[in-house]
Amino acid sequence: MDKHDSIELLRETNAGIQMGVSSIDDILDDVRNVELKNAMLTAKAEHDRLGGEAHRLLHTYGCGTKEPHPVAKVMSSAKTAVKMAADGFAGHTSDRTAAELLTDGCSMGIKSLNHYLNQYRNADSSIKSLTKQVIRSEEQLLRDIRGFL
Repeated sequence: MDKHDSIELLRETNAGIQMGVSSIDDILDDVRNVELKNAMLTAKAEHDRLGGEAHRLLHTYGCGTKEPHPVAKVMSSAKTAVKMAADGFAGHTSDRTAAELLTDGCSMGIKSLNHYLNQYRNADSSIKSLTKQVIRSEEQLLRDIRGFL
């Protein structure tokens, strides 16, 4: 186990969790379908739980959190706002757009977290396990929303 790898993977995992929660929050109010909304709320609750575990581990390692990159966060929020607004003006259902945005976000999150798992392969097994749980949560949300695309 390498402490540097452990801390870096943990910080990246925590930032990914925060980005996921933020993305769900950006879209949630525009979703009308109860099934889609429930899938999003379930994913958000799981991300919150995993975020609590990440914070516990960060405290154990005596390090602070890493916020998602501000530019990435602003770009994500802007993309979401524009796509949801355009969808509304066009008279389409926002649920399909929400599912598309979530699919894009989950795919990017899964890709990034797998990249960090490979980059920080000497991290503590408990941190790698947490990262894999986040990936599984993202994969589950993808399965849950597939019918709304």
